[in-house]
Amino acid sequence: QVQLVESGGGLVQAGGSLRLSCAASGRTFASFLMAWFRQAPGKERELVTSINRGGSTYYADSVKGRFTISRDNAKNTAYLQMNSLKPEDTAIYYCAAREPFSNGYNYWGQGTQVTVSS
Repeated sequence: QVQLVESGGGLVQAGGSLRLSCAASGRTFASFLMAWFRQAPGKERELVTSINRGGSTYYADSVKGRFTISRDNAKNTAYLQMNSLKPEDTAIYYCAAREPFSNGYNYWGQGTQVTVSS
């Protein structure tokens, strides 16, 4: 069983930066597609960004140019660097992993709160 543990959330002023980490257990991390989702109060969970095992990335339009996803397979860890944060980025951020050939995300972290004050 794979476990994902997020860290790095917190309170930051608008314009500031945060770096989230997602540490995964298990030996198959390198094969996973890793993603970050977020859910703001009263809103549905949305995909923010993803990175596949080859390093190709996807970003939602709302975060392009401000957020960067990366992964370190040697450390079984994915990262989300968030710059130029806005109050509308306030949400619980979840790390997720998808196994090869899977239709959905197989593993989820517990979430970490990011709050951006204006």
